[in-house]
Amino acid sequence: MKKILALLLTLSMVFALTACGSGQEDESSQEEPNTTEEGSNLVGVAMPTKDLQRWNQDGENMKAQLEEAGYTVDLQYAANDIPTQVSQIENMIANGCEVLVIASIDGEALGTVLDQAKAADIPVIAYDRLIMNSDAVSYYATFDNWDVGVKQGEYIVDALDLENAGDKTYNIEYITGDPGDNNINFFFDGAISVLQPYIDAGTLVCPSGQTEKQTVATANWATDAAQARFENILASYYSDGTQLDVVLASNDSTALGVANALASSYTGNYPVLTGQDCDIANVKNIVAGKQSMSVFKDTRDLASKTVEMVDALMKGTEPPVNDTETYDNGTGVIPSYLCEPKDCTIDNYQELLIDSGYYTEADLNG
Repeated sequence: MKKILALLLTLSMVFALTACGSGQEDESSQEEPNTTEEGSNLVGVAMPTKDLQRWNQDGENMKAQLEEAGYTVDLQYAANDIPTQVSQIENMIANGCEVLVIASIDGEALGTVLDQAKAADIPVIAYDRLIMNSDAVSYYATFDNWDVGVKQGEYIVDALDLENAGDKTYNIEYITGDPGDNNINFFFDGAISVLQPYIDAGTLVCPSGQTEKQTVATANWATDAAQARFENILASYYSDGTQLDVVLASNDSTALGVANALASSYTGNYPVLTGQDCDIANVKNIVAGKQSMSVFKDTRDLASKTVEMVDALMKGTEPPVNDTETYDNGTGVIPSYLCEPKDCTIDNYQELLIDSGYYTEADLNG
């Protein structure tokens, strides 16, 4: 009888251990879904914020195209908080992502976490914003950001007919984006390269004297900060009826701040006002005559090219690039693919934005 009881006890323990082991496996698979088989197609996509319309479009376009190509996507937004973005990237690395696509908040702030990516042999594609001073950056996908500034400068030259200005002078003010974003160097310097002859000739004059890139920068590209600065400029330099003829704004969120300031505290004619990204609010302003142009950067094109780069890396082939000279991040030139930006004005917004399916009529009429 004792032998039978002992045998039954032993069998009971075996069944208990087997059941316990089975339960641990299930729990583990739930907590760590990115197994070697599943994680082999995992792509980490780190975006800076949802506060700007364009990053929502970039993130969703890329996620949709990557998933259509058969990849699993971990898409994260960091609310413009650097520690949050660092933590998100750390988690992507820990979860077994095979490629990282990163639109950085601050191009100088990711060195340590990218060292982890390099140690894990994870390729890094800098997305739209070049990540600086890190040799972990493998590739860069962006638009031709110098050309963005050139297009803004050329628009101003044509709109004011500066080549035939003679003795006329025009008042200009400047605003660009976040000083931690390397792109402001290309946007601003590209535009100034076109405008400099007219500045030197005294055809373009800046009454506020705020002309240096760092002085006209806007933290986080924030609309409210741009508006506050321009309300001060208008009150200080244009309240006596002086005409503001042109504002070089590097993007749409800052241009929207300028337009808001003009609406609240300026009685003259609306100046020539540039922008970039074709955000819905700004396209509405273009239609209403409150903004002159925006540089259209079709995020579908950039997402598509980034997916091609990811796909090549996953398959062990060379990603497509068309620039191996321009973008030095401090550790060397980063092989890049540059998509083409396009001017958007009242004359072509219908064809460029609506007929192409980028927006619907309802988006712009709502």
